Amino acid sequence: MNVQLKKTIAIAGMAAGIICMAAALYMDFSGSSATVRGPLLIAGAMLVMAGVYLLPTRKHRSIINVLFLFPLIFAFAVTVLIPFACGIFYSMTNWNGIKFDKFVGLGNYISMFKSNDYIYSFVVTFIFTVINMLAVNLVAFGLALLCTSKVKGRNFYRAAYFIPNLIGGIVLGYVWQFIFNKVMTTVIEGSTSMLTDPNLAIAAILIVSTWQYAGYIMMIYVTGLQSVPKDILEASNVDGANQITTLLKIKVPMIANTFTVCIFLTLVNSFKQFDLNLAITNGAPSRILAGKPIQATEFLALNIYNTAISKNQYALGQTKAVVFFIILAVVSLTQVSISKKKEVEM
Repeated sequence: MNVQLKKTIAIAGMAAGIICMAAALYMDFSGSSATVRGPLLIAGAMLVMAGVYLLPTRKHRSIINVLFLFPLIFAFAVTVLIPFACGIFYSMTNWNGIKFDKFVGLGNYISMFKSNDYIYSFVVTFIFTVINMLAVNLVAFGLALLCTSKVKGRNFYRAAYFIPNLIGGIVLGYVWQFIFNKVMTTVIEGSTSMLTDPNLAIAAILIVSTWQYAGYIMMIYVTGLQSVPKDILEASNVDGANQITTLLKIKVPMIANTFTVCIFLTLVNSFKQFDLNLAITNGAPSRILAGKPIQATEFLALNIYNTAISKNQYALGQTKAVVFFIILAVVSLTQVSISKKKEVEM
C-alpha cells in the first residue's frame, strides 16, 4: 500500500468517524429515541482513532503514544475535569439538582461567605485537621518505631494496628457511637456521653479518626524506616551514638520524603473527613453562635452534604464544593512544596 492510498484511507476513516459522532450527538440532543445512538458514537470514535493511527506522518510515534494514553485521559476528563467545569457553572446559577432557569453570577458565593454555619464549619474543620494531622503522625511514627524494633511479636503488632483501617468509616462510626453513648456511660457511673458536649464530641471524632488511620500511616513509616541502610546505623553505633541521636540525626533526615507523603495523606484525609463525622455525631450537638443554633461538629464535607441533600439547595452546595476543592488543593500543594524544601535542607 503506497503512502498516498494510505493517507486517503486514513482521512476517509476520520471523516466518516466525525460524521458518525456528529450524527449520534445530534440525535441525542434532539431527543431522538433511536437506540443506534450509542453504537454509532462508539463506531465513530473508533474510526477516528483508526484514521489517526493509519495517517502517515513524521510524528507517527507521538500519535501512537497519545492513542494509548487517550482512554486514561478521556476517563479523567469525563470523571473529573468536565464535572468540575460543570460544577463551577452550576455554582453561578439557581440549579435545583435537575435544571436551572436563572444565572446568579457570584450570588451563591456571597451568600456562602455570609453564612455563619459555613464559616463555623470551616474554622472547626481547620482546627480538627491540624490536631488530627499531628496526632495521627505522632502515633503512627511511634508505632512504626515499635514495629521496627527488636520487640517480640512485631509482625502481630503491625497487623493489629492496621486492622482498624480495613473497617469502613460508616460502620466504625456507628460502633464507636455505641461505645461512647452506652458502654462508657455504663462503665463510668453517673457520667454523660462525650457526644452530648460540643467540645468533647469533636475530641471523640479525633480519637476515632486517629485510631482508624494511624495504622495505615504506620505502614508507610515502617517502609521508610526499613529503607535506612544498615551500614549507616552500624557506623553510628560504633561511633557511640545512642538511640535518640540515631533517630534524630540519621533516621528522621533519611526518611524526610516519607514524612512528606504521610503529612500530605493525613492533611487531605482530615480536611475532607465525612464518614466518621456523619456516623458518630451527624453534626450534633448544637451550640449558640451569634444568637443562632449551629451544628457544633459539622465539618465542611458534612456541611456541603447537608446543604445540598438535606436543605435541597444544590446550587449553594455546589458553590461550597468548588471552594472546598480550591482550598484543599491550595493547602495540599503548599504543604508538599514546604515539605520538599525541608527535605533538601535535611
